Amino acid sequence: MFARMFASVDAGIACETVSLVKGEALPDPASLQAVLYTGSPAGVYDDEPWIAPLMDFIRAGAEAKRPQAGICFGHQIMAEALGGKVTKSDKGWGVGAHTYNLTSLPGWQGSDAPAQMRVGVSHQDQVVIKPGAASVIAHSDFTEFAGLAYDGFPAISFQCHPEFEPDFLAALYTARRGQSLSEDLADAAVDSLKEESDRRFLAQWIASFLKQAAGPELS
Repeated sequence: MFARMFASVDAGIACETVSLVKGEALPDPASLQAVLYTGSPAGVYDDEPWIAPLMDFIRAGAEAKRPQAGICFGHQIMAEALGGKVTKSDKGWGVGAHTYNLTSLPGWQGSDAPAQMRVGVSHQDQVVIKPGAASVIAHSDFTEFAGLAYDGFPAISFQCHPEFEPDFLAALYTARRGQSLSEDLADAAVDSLKEESDRRFLAQWIASFLKQAAGPELS
């Protein structure tokens, strides 16, 4: 999904995948041009054998000043690894297209950044304490720390899912209808997808950040 997302906004970005749940080894972060951490069914607090090594990898990447970006679980584990706190939220499931206020925008977002963005979400966990090195760049009443940009090393992260197309999200919510999601919540989430989202804008921002931080060699 991320390869397709990047291809839609910047054909010059190629992706290679490392699957930790399949036991694939993490490379030396200093050897990489940039890293993106994806979503996961796991929580950062789960007792999975790959979570602690991934946190070490994130910290090593920050030390090496390698560009890093995180989405959903990736957003959460970056925050946890870098001094923040993530828990299962007492607000329950965040689903549907959520609108975030954008503040303290870094230069990589460009002069055409809107005051708000609307992007699909699917999460129960949230960052509840942000790392000291992070600034909030996106927030809402439901998600206080929806987007973070880090100081001192090139890293950004977002709780929402710019890689998920509306049809995929609709199918996901429908599959959970009457199970983990109430029927009313699932129906409202699907209905919210009818409006145009800003997922492409966010995808472009992430691509711009990674290319700017990594330099012209990113490909």
